[in-house]
Amino acid sequence: MSCKLQIRNIPPHMQWEVMNTDTETAVVNVRYAAKDQARLAMEKLNGFMMENYALKVSYIPDETAAADAPAGGGRRGFSPRGPPRSGSPSLGARPKLQSDVPLRMLVPTQFVGAIIGKEGATIRNITKQTHSKIDIHRKENAGAAEKPITVHSTPEGCSSACRTIMEIMQKEALDTKFTEEIPLKILAHNNFVGRLIGKEGRNLKKIEQDTETKITISPLQDLTLYNPERTITVKGTIEACARAEEEVMKKIRESYENDVAAMNLQSNLIPGVNLNALGLFPSGGPGMGPSIVNAPAPGAHAGYSSFGQVQPESETVHLFIPALAVGAIIGKQGQHIKQLSRFAGASIKIAPAEGMDAKQRMVIIAGPPEAQFKAQGRIFSKLKEENFFGPKEEVKLEAHIKVPSFAAGRVIGKGGKTVNELQNLTSAEVVVPREQTPDENDQVIVKISGHFYASQLAQRKIQEILSQVRRQQQPKPTTGAQPSQLPRRK
Repeated sequence: MSCKLQIRNIPPHMQWEVMNTDTETAVVNVRYAAKDQARLAMEKLNGFMMENYALKVSYIPDETAAADAPAGGGRRGFSPRGPPRSGSPSLGARPKLQSDVPLRMLVPTQFVGAIIGKEGATIRNITKQTHSKIDIHRKENAGAAEKPITVHSTPEGCSSACRTIMEIMQKEALDTKFTEEIPLKILAHNNFVGRLIGKEGRNLKKIEQDTETKITISPLQDLTLYNPERTITVKGTIEACARAEEEVMKKIRESYENDVAAMNLQSNLIPGVNLNALGLFPSGGPGMGPSIVNAPAPGAHAGYSSFGQVQPESETVHLFIPALAVGAIIGKQGQHIKQLSRFAGASIKIAPAEGMDAKQRMVIIAGPPEAQFKAQGRIFSKLKEENFFGPKEEVKLEAHIKVPSFAAGRVIGKGGKTVNELQNLTSAEVVVPREQTPDENDQVIVKISGHFYASQLAQRKIQEILSQVRRQQQPKPTTGAQPSQLPRRK
């Protein structure tokens, strides 16, 4: 018996010291002064109902407790559910998002025993040396030739654990005279794979060249609703595979961070938008904490409060889709586009084709920011569902926003500085075509190309710039002359 307990399934909004988590509920490790106190707490707390959550309590062995329990106890979890509460620690102390993305590996089933070791000694040693938490999903897919392993740690910790696991498998292969090559297999959510591959496969080719490995990715057809992961197979020496893992996961973490940044911006700028209802973010998917995905969007935040209680202005965005996809967007007798319009609270119209051979059609979406987010999000999703993009393609669309001609310079910035910063921040391509002739409303077009979250973030940033310009254009109220300043009659 130990002096230390682990209490799980704590209601997620309870106030505890903030630490990192990827679960819906919180976990705390508690150290008691004496074993009798711990035993008494165990008897009273295990199964205790707290706001419809049944607490689960277990002992922490003495030899591991020091590593597992921070001084004073600590909640093993916090999920961003809005701004910090009064009395809660600041979110500024939250670790970098990169540490939220676990490494997911597939290993041959025959090597799982060697990775675990006698009575779990090997896996305990790996977790201790790499400061990581490792889950071996032995019960998943009974009889399968491969089993998934999830490593939770910093990027460095994940890479160290990966290298060690590969070394253990190689040694076991030699001992058992297993002659087949054992490649490194990494699992990654499909949402991130397009950006890992890069335009015309450039990112992947560079990783292969830099690390002297051969990398292949499982086809899109292998995906199911319940398994949105692709298998990234890396072949090479252990040293080369380890370097490739670092580069592959670096790209995946960057994609994750960009998507979360875009999602958080939408939550901050568009109060009440339910991101989960859109079905755009990998709900509970690997590398995507379910608590982040399912978090209700916060209410009005700084950055949006300037609108006060006034309804946000309607915006018009021209989104370009493959011409062949028009039927899928409209639906039978226009049912789909009508439902989409009601769901998003936006006006959605398909513009006439510009010619017989036009490869793209323009969708005109008019509505406030939240409506834009919902409508565009559903269109991106529909195109993916209906396979209008190839197996290795990510859905990337071009969107056009019209801006006053006098504001175009502000979007571009001095020497292109603003537009370059915009592209770096959002991962979208932003172009303000030169020498445009303003239309009858003295407006010019800004073109935005990218995947959904990149496009949304760029659109919101451009709208921010336009709002600033409009505020500066408003005439400042003039104050009347004070009585003391009035000219005296002679």
